[in-house]
Amino acid sequence: MDIVRGLDALPLPVGPSVVTIGFFDGVHLGHQEVFRRTVEAAKERDARNVVVTFDRHPRETLTPGEEPRLLTTVERKASLIEGCGVDVLLVLEFTEAFSQVSAEDFVRDVLVGGLHAIHARVGANFTFGHRAAGTVTTLREVGEPLGMTADDVGLFELEGRVVSSSSIREALASGDLAWPRTALGRRYTVDGEVVAGAGRGKGLGYPTANLRTWPRLLLPGQGIYAGVAELQDGSRYLAAIDVGTNPTFGTEPLHVEAFLLEFPDDELRGDTLTVEFWERLRDEVRFDSVDELVAAIAGDVERTRSIVTVQG
Repeated sequence: MDIVRGLDALPLPVGPSVVTIGFFDGVHLGHQEVFRRTVEAAKERDARNVVVTFDRHPRETLTPGEEPRLLTTVERKASLIEGCGVDVLLVLEFTEAFSQVSAEDFVRDVLVGGLHAIHARVGANFTFGHRAAGTVTTLREVGEPLGMTADDVGLFELEGRVVSSSSIREALASGDLAWPRTALGRRYTVDGEVVAGAGRGKGLGYPTANLRTWPRLLLPGQGIYAGVAELQDGSRYLAAIDVGTNPTFGTEPLHVEAFLLEFPDDELRGDTLTVEFWERLRDEVRFDSVDELVAAIAGDVERTRSIVTVQG
């Protein structure tokens, strides 16, 4: 997959395209269906398929401070989109100036002029352009005189529920992993860089990898989880995971730390680690003594062994 960044990189090389547009946070099963249908439409027209997305959530520019936490980093989103068979990913900066571009200008200058689009296939609730005035109807009305047709893909439902990024975020925030796994088609993961922590875990017999995560990334609800930690080299280890503030030792900023079972070395600082959440074990609570905390961690580790398989 070719990744193209910014309007200045347009136009693409000559040749027809079938495009879809959206933020696609999480790349859930609904997004994947849109990509599948876009790839299908491109093959039918002997054209390349192109996904257009944005470097930040539009609300980060339009209503600062009200934007949601995100399900994927830009890098993970790109990797997931590539796995859907996409030819070209165009990442646009959603700046204040870009938000002022009319729907008509976007169709004419970006889709047709820049991407040579002959067809656009988008989600049924897709809107675009200044004040979100553009819809799939706009794509048809503006695009058809320029040689671009358009249609939409209906909302994707599972278990009688519409799959959406917002529903996944709500579930994760409450510590629910079941709906995110269903809607994403995979377990929820968090990527981060291992950084120095307080060092208490090693003294307790359970050295943890403390993650520095992207500030815009959504962490599951505060609590203790069973899961898997994956290193950069692809090796995977059972992991007891804490999303919390270490209340037994006072209050710290909300963060993720993971104890990797059977890991041969307790030094991971500077490495990138991916934490995969399997099951919520319990609330994070304040213990009256260190001995009580150690006993609880031991229980978390044993439950993790009984729940998780590194092959899963």
